[in-house]
Amino acid sequence: MKLSVINPNTTRSMTETIASAARGVAAVGTEITPQTSEMGPVSIEGYYDEALAVPGLLQQLSRAEGQGAEAAIIACFDDTGLDAARAMAGIPVLGICQSALALASFIAQRYSIITTMERSRIPIEDLVRRYGHAERCKVRAADIPVLSLEDPNSNARDRLRSEIATSILEDRAEAIILGCAGMAELAASLQAEFGLPVIDGVAAAVKQAEALTTLGLATSKGGVYAPPVAKPYHGLLEPFAPEQIQNA
Repeated sequence: MKLSVINPNTTRSMTETIASAARGVAAVGTEITPQTSEMGPVSIEGYYDEALAVPGLLQQLSRAEGQGAEAAIIACFDDTGLDAARAMAGIPVLGICQSALALASFIAQRYSIITTMERSRIPIEDLVRRYGHAERCKVRAADIPVLSLEDPNSNARDRLRSEIATSILEDRAEAIILGCAGMAELAASLQAEFGLPVIDGVAAAVKQAEALTTLGLATSKGGVYAPPVAKPYHGLLEPFAPEQIQNA
């Protein structure tokens, strides 16, 4: 199968980390195609960044589907633009937060998400409630900027480890979910260090995308995810008018 993994921020080095994590768990025969948004913020930290990342994400998703992708993953833990993407695309689209939570629920009764900044914690808590995991999941912020994860001279990884230790002690977490796609490469080493399952949402989404494709399942178009109504859009968003996307 052809699987598109889309980084909705514009930092290509982060896309490389995400792609490596995806390829590390992909089944034989799954072709991972990484894509980086060409417009928007360099990292997504809070509601403002998230909103302005959506057009670039949708542009990449439309391109991926046009090039034959059979499923797509939005590689940001805010599940940036997920509902809009599912309405636009005819292929399954997965968010890494939803995928990670679903996987955690199979293997633990209590689990904690460790994300980056405090401003990112609240949007993720909203997702946890929406996805029905609020009674089982605690969200914590390690107070580290997303891009510091790529800086070997920062203390980001030490802060992440400290917050994991706190979640195990105070939340009685039985599994840990890494709340940022930029943490993907750390999952295996952290699992070995703490002796608990550590879930990377990118890996979780890859396996679930493979399952959906194998089962011949795609997003239902019978209701809220029906294709958007064709109408003109004006100004800078004119290229994103539904009829333009459908004819691209």
